[in-house]
Amino acid sequence: MRRPLLLTVGLALAGCSGQPAESTPAKPAAAKPTPEAAPPAAAAAPELIPREALFGNPERANVQISPDGKYLSWVAPVDGVLNVHVAPANEPAKARAVTSDKARGIVQYFWTFKPDTLLYLRDTGGDEDFHLYAVDLTSGQSRDLSPFPKTRAQVNGVSHLHPESVLVRMNDRDAQWHDLYRVDLATGERTLLARNDSKIAVHITDSDFKLRLATRAREDGGFDVLQPDGKNGWKELEQIPFDDSLSTGYGGFTTDGKTVYLRESRNRNTIALYAVDLATRERKLVFEDPRADISGVLADPRTGVVQAVAANYLREEWKAVDPGIETDLEKLQALGPGVISVGARTLDDKTWIVTYSAAEAPAIYYRYDRGGEPQKLFSARPALDGKPLVKQWPQEIPSRDGLTLVSYLSLPLQADPDQDGKANTAVPLVLYVHGGPWGRDTYGYAPSPQWLANRGYAVLQVNYRGSTGFGKDFVNKSNYEWSGKMHDDLLDAVKWAVKQGVTTEDQVAIMGASYGGYATLVGLTFTPDTFKCGVDVVGPSNLNTLFATFPAYWASFMQQWYGRVGDSRTEDGKKKLLERSPISRVDRIKKPLLIAQGANDPRVSQAESDQIVTAMQAKKIPVTYVLFPDEGHGFARPENNKAFTAVAEGFLGACLGGRVEPIGKDFTGSSITVPAGADGVSGLTEALQSHTQQIKK
Repeated sequence: MRRPLLLTVGLALAGCSGQPAESTPAKPAAAKPTPEAAPPAAAAAPELIPREALFGNPERANVQISPDGKYLSWVAPVDGVLNVHVAPANEPAKARAVTSDKARGIVQYFWTFKPDTLLYLRDTGGDEDFHLYAVDLTSGQSRDLSPFPKTRAQVNGVSHLHPESVLVRMNDRDAQWHDLYRVDLATGERTLLARNDSKIAVHITDSDFKLRLATRAREDGGFDVLQPDGKNGWKELEQIPFDDSLSTGYGGFTTDGKTVYLRESRNRNTIALYAVDLATRERKLVFEDPRADISGVLADPRTGVVQAVAANYLREEWKAVDPGIETDLEKLQALGPGVISVGARTLDDKTWIVTYSAAEAPAIYYRYDRGGEPQKLFSARPALDGKPLVKQWPQEIPSRDGLTLVSYLSLPLQADPDQDGKANTAVPLVLYVHGGPWGRDTYGYAPSPQWLANRGYAVLQVNYRGSTGFGKDFVNKSNYEWSGKMHDDLLDAVKWAVKQGVTTEDQVAIMGASYGGYATLVGLTFTPDTFKCGVDVVGPSNLNTLFATFPAYWASFMQQWYGRVGDSRTEDGKKKLLERSPISRVDRIKKPLLIAQGANDPRVSQAESDQIVTAMQAKKIPVTYVLFPDEGHGFARPENNKAFTAVAEGFLGACLGGRVEPIGKDFTGSSITVPAGADGVSGLTEALQSHTQQIKK
């Protein structure tokens, strides 16, 4: 029943790599004196990497192979907009675009088992009402399989046992609850499999497209696991307590329908994987790691039997549970010191598509024909080849109350010219806070840390309490701790960085998206003397209005918010939520603040940014506000991503003294508006005067 919450910025960044992990053991930075932080330009500076190379479209991304092995596919730009391309598997040079999007671009796509047919998802202007489309490669026809207004389609499954159709959940009948349909790929005709009159959060089906299990939230924040009762109703199979509600749940079935896999945290801390015989209820442990939750699985494409499992503590590490796949993993892990992921496999399991990446090396895609050696296909971002990207160093930072905060430190070449993970000199630092909060930072290539390090800043990414991946206890310690101990963890990490000589306490900025944006606002309101400036992207400023404007289809998840953040249904709950809201302490802001927002954001509405900007203006507190009318919860269009980053770079340069690439042409094609504070960033007013706005949804 888990639903992604307040996630990170930038769908346009998809496919640049996953978040692979460093194979080299972490080296803690050596303790050094803490000299005054000098402007980064005082030391020898590396080549300035253009924002276009970091935040523009990848050359190719999300490479896959069709189940029959006939085609390779990927997304690549057509006239600057990402579209799906398909080529004969042995002739990549003969690729052709099979979609024709001219606005936001297509990132999410996947193959069906119907020959020559793939699916893709697309929303409008970032509203997250995703429509599901089928593309017939033979006819070239694209069909909307969910042609209903204000409807969010969710793919429930495809199967080689039923190649002609796909299972889709749609909420066109009731905005709060999704019904389950079987949709014919050729005609678009849908057949109702389960009308959702029972507040079902998740339908769990097997490869034969039979509805086997479901989940339903309880008032106490836990959830019930249900089975069909044979009378168009449900019977309870078991209960999942609130403390395990984010970390326990059933997943895929084996193809024979006899075994279902369970992610389990009950009576333990970290999430383990079990194989469960539904008929006998017998459970068999498949994999566990005492340090971290399981983070991924590889299953046989024909049988559905799990063959390998990954866990991610400092880095993601794969373990074969089927000896038949062990040699394959060894060959792939020999590609380099970064990490690998298997993105697609043919149904006969003869060919895999593999991604290799490291922090300083964006995704490289390989074709691996089992029994042979991996063959390189493409780099996601060849424009970054040879550029001065930096390494990323996993750290274990102690919190004031004894927790271990797995974090990641990126040091600019000016501070760490030999890239050994030890700061030779103190430089300004950007505390880059991840969204969620029920998500995590991982090791791997990501454009924002590389951009900031290239401009001369150390970057610290902290898995504060509430971050997932480190066991349920770590998550549950965040309950009712927004602006409390969750923020203390960030402050403790900053103190650690100062003590290690990475930075000085007067040269730290805070930046983040979604929950990271909220953390930024908390930093400037609750601890106004800690940070020199802040950059908030789609961050909530008022937790009461945030709750009131969540999408209707989050109904099944609201008990999690009430039980982990605060209960907006009671007067006492509203009071406590307001106390934790930055809007209640606007008058304490005294450091520069940049706010960025998508006008169509369904998670954190524009009102969250508008109200704090209005409150600051009423108190005559300077603020720069950037608004994109064709974006949602983050910036999908690369033109908008580059425009925002150009503004943020100028803002941080004025605050921390780092290097700044002029705005130049980075507003071209974007929809950027600046309702307030354009004069707070050098060159912004002039760039807007010559800019022609382009809105594309």
